[in-house]
Amino acid sequence: MDKILVLQNRHWLGGLYEGLFDRAIIPGLLAKMKLREIQVLLGVRRSGKSTIFKLLINSLMTGVGVDPRRILYVNLDDPYFMDLYRDPTSLYRITETAEKITGEKIDYLFLDEIQNVREWQRFVKSAHDSELFVKIFVTGSNSALLKDDYAVLLSGRYLADDVFPLSFQELLDHQGFCDLLTVTANKSRVLNIFENVLRFGSFPGLVKIGEDDLKRELLVSYYDTIVLKDCIAASTIRETSIFREMVHYLLSNIGGLYSYNGLAGVLGSNETTAREFIAVLENSFLMKEIRNYSYSLKQQTKARKKCYCVDNGLIHAVSFAFSENRGRLMENLVYTELVKQGYREIYFFHNSRECDFVVKKGAEGKAIQIAYELNDRNRKRELDGLRTAMEKYDIPRGVVITADQEETVSERCEIVPFWKYFNRGSE
Repeated sequence: MDKILVLQNRHWLGGLYEGLFDRAIIPGLLAKMKLREIQVLLGVRRSGKSTIFKLLINSLMTGVGVDPRRILYVNLDDPYFMDLYRDPTSLYRITETAEKITGEKIDYLFLDEIQNVREWQRFVKSAHDSELFVKIFVTGSNSALLKDDYAVLLSGRYLADDVFPLSFQELLDHQGFCDLLTVTANKSRVLNIFENVLRFGSFPGLVKIGEDDLKRELLVSYYDTIVLKDCIAASTIRETSIFREMVHYLLSNIGGLYSYNGLAGVLGSNETTAREFIAVLENSFLMKEIRNYSYSLKQQTKARKKCYCVDNGLIHAVSFAFSENRGRLMENLVYTELVKQGYREIYFFHNSRECDFVVKKGAEGKAIQIAYELNDRNRKRELDGLRTAMEKYDIPRGVVITADQEETVSERCEIVPFWKYFNRGSE
């Protein structure tokens, strides 16, 4: 164990972690550093949770002056720790071993992919209540992490934040395009970034890879790991072939309307299984289901649904033929960016006409239509769908997001390019 811990904690020797992407979530996490509550980071695998831990460790050493030997990072996805998964008390042995190696008491504990340890909440609660550490941080790749009976143990003791693959703004920041002026001045490069994200998504591990074939190979690996470990294994799914078929079907029909009964028919299964499988996909953060907007919760529940994927790259990896459907890919990309902007109430509107998204944040409401390109064939349809949603639900503002078209349609409605809409300060 000694060697593994030393390898995972290179900061013990006094060095900072380098080559890391700055993440927009960091200032908020640093502001909460002084709170005793356990900090939980939840998000799809490979979204950058481990990098965020390392950024926080850097900040503890440089900004707060914490002795690096008092900080312990443990990646519980390492196969070495598999024998410890069944016993949460093994986490005590890990910290004791670290203290023997460093000769210092551990004050800050970072536990990565904590869901691998059965009943991990018992250890974390006990350590928190006994003030064994100054601060405990944990990550997980399954939202069920905080939903089971054991999670009740942590009630009132934790703060949870979501982690997503890089936002479009974070990608722009990495290139030095930090405001609308620099974005506009480098528009051709910005559009290249947009097209790349449209096809390959924004997982941090892919950003520095130039070859398309290598990107897709890595994305296939991500997808297989998420499906196998965070879906099938985490939820002990027995009908694995039906589950895989449903995931492939949903990714190949991203943003398409469906009912649970209809899904069951396609898969040769039943409605209960379809519902359960959707819940598994949501728990793993791989996909998210949204409902038709209505003032009636009953109507929302009964109406057909849509699903969107956490990252466009996974769609490209699994459904290669679908990857040239820029309209649907852009719809999914806009959905993910809205989530990264903090929107949690996202719906669609569908009756005789359709509007891709109706979003709310507090009292603010907005109707959003997606069109990679507006032309003579689709302009009237897209604008009519937007206006219908706005009129029916008295939504004050409507926007059509395109790849690179801009126009003021009316006082309440505008056409905005993606690269401008999701640029900092553009709204």
